[in-house]
Amino acid sequence: MDTLKPCLILLLIALGLLPGCAVTVGAGAATGAAMVYDRRTTGTVIDDQLIEFKFLDGLRKDEGLWKQTHLNATSYNNVLLLTGEAPDATLKQRAVDLAKRIEKVRQVSNEIVVAAPSSMLSRSSDSWVTAKIKSTMLTTEGVNPARFKVVTENGTVYLLGIVTRQEADAATEIARTTGGVQRVVRLFEYH
Repeated sequence: MDTLKPCLILLLIALGLLPGCAVTVGAGAATGAAMVYDRRTTGTVIDDQLIEFKFLDGLRKDEGLWKQTHLNATSYNNVLLLTGEAPDATLKQRAVDLAKRIEKVRQVSNEIVVAAPSSMLSRSSDSWVTAKIKSTMLTTEGVNPARFKVVTENGTVYLLGIVTRQEADAATEIARTTGGVQRVVRLFEYH
């Protein structure tokens, strides 16, 4: 029994030194905390993740889509938002058709533009815009960022969530007044 305590302490220290374990524990706690505020059921959250995975898997299996486009799929409450660029209308439609074949997708919101794939600089800028919006949401009373999904593509911000009208208006105002935002698209369901 006397040797059990030091072994347990050493085990806990060793686990803390493993970077993957600490991140996994932290991410698990953060995900659990976010789930408390998310108005989707746990099953729907899982469905949304599976929908996104299935779209990406289908994209990878279609060589033309995979090599010639830059596409993103974001599912929220089984509504699949497609963003990005396709070089022609045929590839754009193939992506939409792929999305519509995925089980449990209630609706496809097609925001793919016919254009050359965006640059890494543009994508980095979009990521920065999303981060600024989410951080402002964190510090704004009455806006819980766990209730929103924010996607930025080429300066256009897409806001998704199951929210009240007041939450929707506040989030829209945050996005609208954030530097680098050219347009805001609201894809809310109202609670």
